[in-house]
Amino acid sequence: MTASAAPATPASRARITAVETYDIRFPTSRELDGSDAMNPDPDYSAAYVVLRTDAGDGHEGHGFSFTIGRGNDVQVAAIDALRPHVLGRSVAEVCADPGSVNRALIGDSQLRWLGPEKGVMHMAIGAVVNAVWDLAAKREGKPLWQLLAEAEPEWLVSQVDFRYIADVLTPERALELLRRGKEGSAERARLLRERGYPGYTTSPGWLGYSDEKLTRLAHAAVSDGFTQIKLKVGADLQDDIRRCRAARAAVGPDIRIAIDANQRWNVGEAVEWTNALAEFEPYWIEEPTSPDDILGHASVRRGVAPVKVATGEHVQNRIVFKQLLQAEALDVLQIDAARVGGVNENLAILLLAAHHGVPVCPHAGGVGLCELVQHLSMFDYVALTGTTEDRVIEYVDHLHEHFLAPVEMKGGHYLAPARPGFSAAMRPESIAEFTYPHGSFWAADLAAQAQADRAAQDQSAGERAGREPAPGHGTLSEREPAADKGTDQEGDAA
Repeated sequence: MTASAAPATPASRARITAVETYDIRFPTSRELDGSDAMNPDPDYSAAYVVLRTDAGDGHEGHGFSFTIGRGNDVQVAAIDALRPHVLGRSVAEVCADPGSVNRALIGDSQLRWLGPEKGVMHMAIGAVVNAVWDLAAKREGKPLWQLLAEAEPEWLVSQVDFRYIADVLTPERALELLRRGKEGSAERARLLRERGYPGYTTSPGWLGYSDEKLTRLAHAAVSDGFTQIKLKVGADLQDDIRRCRAARAAVGPDIRIAIDANQRWNVGEAVEWTNALAEFEPYWIEEPTSPDDILGHASVRRGVAPVKVATGEHVQNRIVFKQLLQAEALDVLQIDAARVGGVNENLAILLLAAHHGVPVCPHAGGVGLCELVQHLSMFDYVALTGTTEDRVIEYVDHLHEHFLAPVEMKGGHYLAPARPGFSAAMRPESIAEFTYPHGSFWAADLAAQAQADRAAQDQSAGERAGREPAPGHGTLSEREPAADKGTDQEGDAA
């Protein structure tokens, strides 16, 4: 007799029953994909979390933090530390108010001490909060951008933490912006589905690529319909001049070229280096110096105009973004879907940018960042700012095949996702293959490396043995005294 399956818990009583974490790493460093002046050998990775429930509807919440390899050791542990705040919570309640999860996680005083609201713990909070939003959108049967765009402005305001930013953006001002954004939103949603959201590509520009590969990929980008590409710079000025010259020759005068230093420079160096590349008409210089140096960015902006300054992928929270905007330190604000405290904090940052009239061009690439951040930009267009002018989402053609709902590009535009959720779910077979260290790829790779290490040790031991004398066959001085050692030796011998 076969036991019958346990009945599903009624929706009103369903709970989160598991918070599972995975350390997923991809060996991108071997082809120098993602290489830049500060990060020469990244292995793109995801500290991945899955929320499971007993609702019986098959829906799960997926989220992740992006790292570039060994940082996953720390990031996964940080997500694990948040598990007690999530397990057992009502599914209906957290999906109706994801902000309640955000408030609970940032309110843990002992974990907050590690920030506050910055760094590894804050990224872990972002992963869990984003997983809640993924679950909520799936239960609503909508892609996240649509759930946000169709939400009532008052509810969206309730999802924003105005602490530390209310001196610049009040709830009343946020509500005004969102109500204004509602006007014409249905038509913009139609246009979004019809033509997509403009993107730009960094695929040609990785620092480890040869000039030939840069040129080939730049040609391909223009053929694919992109109107902007980006190059990594900052390691060697003469190399940058040569690479920018090759890129400009490949794309012609009408395609925008952005450059990205990945925080490599001091302030004065950033001004000098960017101006040395001015002949190639860079559209913006990205992350010219430390992401925490607000006044430094303002100095760079004054020193490199008319080249724009863009930053944000490593900005730690809404408070630093507030100050960058107050100091007029940037021309382009770059949100990251997995750096700050999830959707809730990114709503605050989008509202701050809209309040200041600064365009948002998100950071993407990595593992799944394109999949996530497209939803935030599409919401911004449909139901907040109402424009895509001077707004583009970064696109990198890496690792999309590992996601159940990968981004779709057409004519240099992101097509609007139709599948419910936040597009965060990875394929089960990819998780099984690339989980570190026991997934099938890494188990085989580490075993092969161990075998190679043993072979190298054996070879080294053999070479040492070949250099050592065999027993009974010492050196000449050990076997017999030399004839010219002197009379004392001869006398002793006699």
